[in-house]
Parts: sequence; C-alpha cells; structure tokens
Amino acid sequence: MGKYEQLAQDIVKEVGGKENVNSLTNCITRLRFKLKDESKANTDVLKNMDGVVTVMQSGGQYQVVIGNHVPDVRKDVDAVLGLLEEKTDSGPKGNLFDQFVDIISSIFQPILAPLSAAGMLKGVAAILSFALGPEFAATPTYAVVNAMGDGLFLLLPIFIGFTAMKRFGGSPFLGMMIAASMVYTGFIDGSLTSQFAESGGLNFFGIPFSLPAAGYGSSVMPIIASTAFAAFLEKQLRKVIPDVVKLFLVPFFTALITVPLMFIVIGPIMNAASEALGSGLIAIQTFNPIIFGAILGFTWQVLVMFGLHWALIPFAIIALSQGQPTALLTPSGSVSFAQTGAVLAVMLKTQNAKLKELSVPAFISGIFGVTEPAIYGITLPKKKPFWASCVVGAFTGGTAMALGLQAYQMGGLGIFRYTGAISPDGDIKFAIYSMILDAVALVAGFGLAWVIGFKDDEPTIAMSKEEAKGSFTVQKKKVAKQEIFSPITGNILPLSQAKDAAFAEGIMGKGVVIEPTVGEVVAPFDGTIMTLFPTNHAIGIISDDGMELLIHIGIDTIQLEGKHFEVFVKQGDTVKKGDKLVRFDIQAIEEEGYSTQVPIIVTNTPDYADIIVTDENEVQQGTLVSTAILAN
Repeated sequence: MGKYEQLAQDIVKEVGGKENVNSLTNCITRLRFKLKDESKANTDVLKNMDGVVTVMQSGGQYQVVIGNHVPDVRKDVDAVLGLLEEKTDSGPKGNLFDQFVDIISSIFQPILAPLSAAGMLKGVAAILSFALGPEFAATPTYAVVNAMGDGLFLLLPIFIGFTAMKRFGGSPFLGMMIAASMVYTGFIDGSLTSQFAESGGLNFFGIPFSLPAAGYGSSVMPIIASTAFAAFLEKQLRKVIPDVVKLFLVPFFTALITVPLMFIVIGPIMNAASEALGSGLIAIQTFNPIIFGAILGFTWQVLVMFGLHWALIPFAIIALSQGQPTALLTPSGSVSFAQTGAVLAVMLKTQNAKLKELSVPAFISGIFGVTEPAIYGITLPKKKPFWASCVVGAFTGGTAMALGLQAYQMGGLGIFRYTGAISPDGDIKFAIYSMILDAVALVAGFGLAWVIGFKDDEPTIAMSKEEAKGSFTVQKKKVAKQEIFSPITGNILPLSQAKDAAFAEGIMGKGVVIEPTVGEVVAPFDGTIMTLFPTNHAIGIISDDGMELLIHIGIDTIQLEGKHFEVFVKQGDTVKKGDKLVRFDIQAIEEEGYSTQVPIIVTNTPDYADIIVTDENEVQQGTLVSTAILAN
C-alpha cells in the first residue's frame, strides 16, 4: 500500500466497512461509493477526517471528496477493499446484448492470463511437433507440453464454474464442484455412453439425456447457465435451511438439483440447438456453398461461444474417416486471423496500458488459432472489433467456398492447419489458398477494426498532479499574473451557483461556472494535459506558467460513462491556447437528466493572491474570463 494507507483504512471503516460497499469509482476529485446501506456510514466523522474535504450524497452515490490526489488515495482504498469488480453487480445495465457481454467479460476476466498462456503453450507444442517431426509427437516430452496447453481448455468449465458462480453471487467452490461433474472422465472420453448404450443409454432415474460428441469439456454456455441457476437456488436454500446444518446441506441440495438439471435440461437444450443448427447449415451448403461459407464465417465465433460449433464437427470427422475431403469447416479457418487482426488494431490504438499489455499474448495465441483470450478479454467487451472480425470472417468464408477449399484431414489450429489442406498426392494448392486467405483476414480484420474504432473507455487512471509534474517536467515561469481565456462559449455564473456543493463552496478552489451554449471545450492557455478522466467529462491542464486548472463538464456526468463526449487529446499532450479538447452534446446530456454547467476551477488557488473574474454575463471561447494574481 502507499502513503495513504491509514486514510484508506479509516475511510473504508467509516463508510460501513468493506461489506457495505457494492462498488467504487472515482472522478477527478472524489471517491464515489455505491453503498448497500448509506445509513451505516458515519458521515459526520468522515467530514471531519484529516485528508477528507467533505462528503456528498447524490445520484445514489456516497461521494467522499478528496482533492486532486484522489487517484493515489483510490489505490490504497482498493487495497483495503480487495477486488470489488468480482462482486455481484447492483443491477443490469444497457440492453440485453450489453448485459450478456458484461456477464461474459466479468466471468472470463480473472482467467484471461492463464487462457493466453495456455494458447501460447499450445502454439509451442505445435511448433515443436512441426520442427522435430511427427516422431516427436509420440514422446513424453510432447505429451507434457501439450498437456500444459490443452489441460485448461479441456477442463475450462471448472475455471468458469468458479468465476461464474462468484459473478452470480453464489459460492465459487460449489460452482467448481458442479463443473467437475460435467467434465468427469467417463463423460469426456465417452466410456459411460458406451457402457450404457445397450441398456438404453444415459438416464437419471429413468429420465434420458444425451451428451455432445466430445462431452462438455471446453464448453462455455452450459456451465454459465447452470451456475446462474445454482446461485439462485443456493440463495433460496439458505433462507429455509436451519443454520445448524446450512454449511453442508445447502451445497448438497444445490448440487443434487443443479447437476441432474444440467444433464437433463440445460445440456440437451444446447445439444438440440446444435443439431438443428447443423442440419440447417448443411441444407444451406447443399443449396449454395458460398452463402453457407459466408454465414458460417460470420457466425463461427458466436457458435464457438455457445458451444454450437460441435454441430458440424462430427459430420466433418465422419467424412474424413471415410477418406473423403470435406468443406464443412473450411469457411471457419480464417476467422481466427480476422479476430487476431482486430486484436492488433486494439493493441495499437488503445491508450489503456493494461489493455495494450493483455493484447500481446492474445495476439500471439490468435496466430496459433486460440482466440478465447482475444474474444473474451478484448474484442467482445469492445463490441465493434468483435463484429468487425465477424464481417471479415463472412467474406473469407464465402471466398473459401467459392475457391472450393477442402480439408483432407483434421489439421491443427491457426498457422498449423495448413497441413490438413494438403492432398494425399501432395497437391498444396488448398494450403496456399488458406495462407492467402489468412493473410487477407489478418489485414482486413485489422483495417476494419481500426476504421470503425471502439470506445476506449478504460484508459489508465488519471495521474495525480505530483506524478504529472514529474512525468511532464513542467517548468514554472516567474510571472506576476496568469490569464485564463474561456474554454467555452456560454453564460457566466458565480462559482457559488454551481449545482454541486463541492464546487459551489469553493472546496476545490476558486473559479467560475459557465452554462454552455456551444458544446465544445478548447485550451484556455498554453500548457500540458495533466489529467484526462476515463469518461472524458473532466480534464485537468497545467499551464506553462504553473497554473493547474480543472474543467469539469456537467454535474455528475461521470454517470454517463463517456456517452455524448468526444475527446481530441490524451493525457500528456502539449496544447496551445484555442486547441480543441472535448466536444459534448448539450441537448443529449440534458435529456439524460444531467446539468451541463461547467465549473472551471483553479485547483492550486493557494499559490495566488487573488483570482479576478470578468464581470461580463456572457463569454465567447478565447476571451478573457479570469486573471490570477501570483502570491509573493
């Protein structure tokens, strides 16, 4: 922890303890808690605490005003609270697709690093096998390396069982228990299916059920649906089972009900959907192969997410086992490269250091055909890059069928699938076609994702002013006064009329309020962008003369999460007076129910003897709005 460790501990204690905190965000000056019960917070104690400027309760948030160094305090508060992002959300946000993406992203986020590592290990195994020949694939060394990569994917439901159960508010280890039954050896290798085939097949107390060809290993949606039900059931059981036996009877009955339900209802629904989809796709292939290729290329990643891709794999295996080449899966071959190209665009375009770092192993895994880290960690949460890769997949899928591309054996993934496209007589034509299509997919995926862009709404958190000064080496000039030219066109109000008490009371410093008539902010002087908040609603500038100015667009507009804002600079940029900084939609923000008042605050007010504000009622961009007189 940092230098604010004690302050962080005191804040968490006085807001009611970490068990009273649903979530925590911060804006440029304050910690914004969402508390389960605000009455448990000791507001008076917090207001009088050293290091806390004041406390405000607004918009369902419990706001602890800290000042410009709030990012540093936030880090220490996070250390006290732990991983709040893994707690149950307070409610759904956005449309159904947005909610689905949010659920999937939160479930996969904790396991993205090992997923990426496993994908890279699968690539290492493939490289060694290719370089050392087929004999190496029969050695124990290869088996160990292959197990390191394949193990996680084979037992993926167990990992998801933990994170999904936590996401839905249940007991994570109970989620693992439920998932473990899904990947039980006899269900994965088909031995149980074979054992009971002659006696009528698999059933539970006479209720029949079936399994997909490869069991539920590597599947995603069955365990997510099962844990969603299990978490709900567990909560209900806790209400009715006596405390004295709750410890073991709650998980007992939760598993006893959920696991059979998964095998009898949830799993078979997925299987039925898969079979229907497979029949439909094969019918389309018969009708028009190019349309089939385009549809499969576009939907392949979605099918994989839901485990529905297994609909076609058995048909392909049957054809290949009979010595017949097949085109059933070839439209999907280049999709991973389209996805990888989209990841490369995100990696090069994002300003988020964490996202950029995560994109590197996801890109490497994608080259080897393992796209789970890319999908769940990068493109799906960003939405547009994901759909860009789907569009490119449709083009390459249709093109593959138009070229008559076929596979002669089940090859590897990514760059190692080319061997499967070489005919028994040594014809490499289809392998070359595959390479060309993959290169096209990579370039097109990158280009389309780059052009349509994405909401880079999670940049690295704004630095404190001390960090900014050190990073940007701002040189203060010894001047008698600092002039501030209005960054906005609008009507001027005294700071006391700001619709936020922290601003109105001058807690953050002296300044003015402008009610904008034009939704554009420009630089008020020559300087450096010291802070740019992730939601683009607040920007801090330090002038070449050393003035620190906060421009806060709207009141509580952090809640909009960047919607209706467009930013033209990034943290660390040097700007000249009049340079465009931010554009915002006044009407849209007001229709969302937020004030568009723009407080403009000199946050290092104590450095000045006085700050004189113009007596005009209206101001245009670039006209003098206030003058700060330097203290002796």
